[in-house]
Amino acid sequence: MWLNINKMNATPEHDQKIAKLTFASVYPHYVTKVEKKGRTIAELQQVIEWLTGFDAKKQQELIDEKVTFEKFFQQAKLNPNAQLITGVICGYRIEEIKNPLTQQIRYLDKIIDELAKGRKMEKILREE
Repeated sequence: MWLNINKMNATPEHDQKIAKLTFASVYPHYVTKVEKKGRTIAELQQVIEWLTGFDAKKQQELIDEKVTFEKFFQQAKLNPNAQLITGVICGYRIEEIKNPLTQQIRYLDKIIDELAKGRKMEKILREE
């Protein structure tokens, strides 16, 4: 998706690089991805809120403040069911990622990918 680096490059430098990306720089890519597949910004905001606790207003504030993913996830209240997000995203098996921040970023990537692929909201939000 927005940072597709092969598994061989999963280094501390890679983790640091994605930690320093801003949520604001990646969010438009999320919007494009889900809208291209017929999903809405409201649905995107809903899945982000489920994972992080940030409502749409707070998401916009974080975009306006240009917070890094590091700060973004420091402020987040990660959903207790986040560890139910498994599988492969951008060549990484999410449950095997050692760096907690990188894993959280990949959780976000995965649920947005599921949204774009037309998965039912109940499944994305791990309600079933």
